[in-house]
Amino acid sequence: MAARYWTVLAAIALGTLAGSSAGTAQEAPATPTVVELWPNGAPGSAARRGEAEIAQDYWVRNIHRPSLTIFRPKLQQNGAAVVVIPGGGHKIVVYTTEGTAVGRALNRYGVTVFVLKYRLAREEGSTYSVEGDAAADARRAVRWVRAHAADYGVDPHRVGVMGFSAGGELVSAIADNKDTRAAKPVDAIDRLSARPDFQALVFPGPLGIPANAVADAPPAFIVAGTLDECCARPAVALYEQLRAAKVSAELHMYAGSGHAFNLDESNRISIIHWPDRLADWLADEGWLSGRPGLAKEQ
Repeated sequence: MAARYWTVLAAIALGTLAGSSAGTAQEAPATPTVVELWPNGAPGSAARRGEAEIAQDYWVRNIHRPSLTIFRPKLQQNGAAVVVIPGGGHKIVVYTTEGTAVGRALNRYGVTVFVLKYRLAREEGSTYSVEGDAAADARRAVRWVRAHAADYGVDPHRVGVMGFSAGGELVSAIADNKDTRAAKPVDAIDRLSARPDFQALVFPGPLGIPANAVADAPPAFIVAGTLDECCARPAVALYEQLRAAKVSAELHMYAGSGHAFNLDESNRISIIHWPDRLADWLADEGWLSGRPGLAKEQ
């Protein structure tokens, strides 16, 4: 049901932003492209790089070759890009409802989407860490998008990140916290900035919150449920930090809702419409129109 609201709202939003008819149907997107983040494999993954990913139902695990699945708008591309980081407790990657479905939904707004498969620190037998390897994959994803911006019609100054639950922790790690690693760049891509231009955190997990570098954080959209035992407090805490630092931030806390409400997994009217609030924010802040800071001008 939520997917229907995305479609209707997107048609209206695209008609307003791009001057097209609000009722114009979008063509079905082409099969997405998959690219690996490192040409010679992720640092520290050599021992297991040859293992195949394991996928079932809505999730993927056993990820040793981090990658991006690229969803390009068929029509009305506006130059905005979002790296989508699914959740899964760092044990799995919730690849469908928090990844590919989000990619196709954001395509309707003209946004080019890059869904990240990252190394899992809490999967059984893992030797990876959240702060080191998973966060490194998230940073590399932002850098990769900037390095290939011209190839995909993307504005390198409008590259955002959006994360769900554990993915929200990775968003905060690269957007609101300092990178304390001293990793040597492996190529020219690693020398580009990994700081996203904007961030969206959907029921973000507690790791890294309170954040340690909010003064330089990008504008933020944050959403969670008030009944979420895991992630209601981190959402509010990060919002308060950003607000106190005078960073533009918007927070939506939904009554009667717990953790992991995705695009089509709730009967509550407010939850069905939370993607609409994200679309409003993206438009108001100028990320869809190519005029970041638009809200401050009005």
